[in-house]
Amino acid sequence: MSVFQKVPGAAAAGTVSFGSLTVNRLGFGAMRITGEGIWGEPRDVAEAKRVLARLLELGVTLIDTADSYGPHVSERLIGETLYPYPRELVIATKGGYTRSGPNQWTPDGRPEHLREACDGSLKRLRLERIDVYQLHTVDPKVPLAESIGALAALQSQGKIKHIGVSNFSVTQLEQARGMVAVVSVQNRYNLRDRASEPVLRECERLGIPFLPWAPLGRAKDDAAEGSLGAVAARHGATKGQIAIAALLARSPAMLPIPGTSRVAHLEENVAAAGIELSARDRVELGLGG
Repeated sequence: MSVFQKVPGAAAAGTVSFGSLTVNRLGFGAMRITGEGIWGEPRDVAEAKRVLARLLELGVTLIDTADSYGPHVSERLIGETLYPYPRELVIATKGGYTRSGPNQWTPDGRPEHLREACDGSLKRLRLERIDVYQLHTVDPKVPLAESIGALAALQSQGKIKHIGVSNFSVTQLEQARGMVAVVSVQNRYNLRDRASEPVLRECERLGIPFLPWAPLGRAKDDAAEGSLGAVAARHGATKGQIAIAALLARSPAMLPIPGTSRVAHLEENVAAAGIELSARDRVELGLGG
């Protein structure tokens, strides 16, 4: 029996496809298995590794990470903990930032940097080819065509299977799609921040996944205009769970990737895949009936 069949969980969210790769529609964002400010080692390395092992049991078939998380820490821990990978698991990573300290992020979309970043990710993840490699952000100092061209070259060399993008506008997505087949977009999106709504709609039109980063928003600290708390109470759920369930209900293109460094929180997040929102819930959360 596959480890993915032992415990029901993320499969309750249904599936979505990155080109030829199909995953359960609730993934795991591996940014939080690092230190404070997404810098250095996590406070509890053993617990971070338990999170990675547990997510497989819960049916999570997509892990999203980046070379800049740590930097390098998140990818290294994934490789150390999960390799050799189950065939069902898709690993997506990103390149396009450099780091100088905690909470410090500098765009770097130069082709030479992206080549070096991809090679480093392959080594740390112990892969010969990365399933989905995403341009982490647009570098205003580098023509987008040069950055995307570098990813296209890496793809032609067999180092990347599919190309995704992150922190893109609709116009930038259109430009990238003129050069390569883009299989996904990852932008900030949650119940309190829907600035990427036009990008989500474009992903729906194209039939590609939209990965909302920061999917919980401020769900643990704020009732999101009073609605999250009321809906959560009716379901006997946490506000964070309702925030995730709301994104799943918002669009079939939506692929939330909530992250955590604690097993208990992981289990809580994945359980949101089984929450079915009513028409009343949807209206209160601003999703429509």
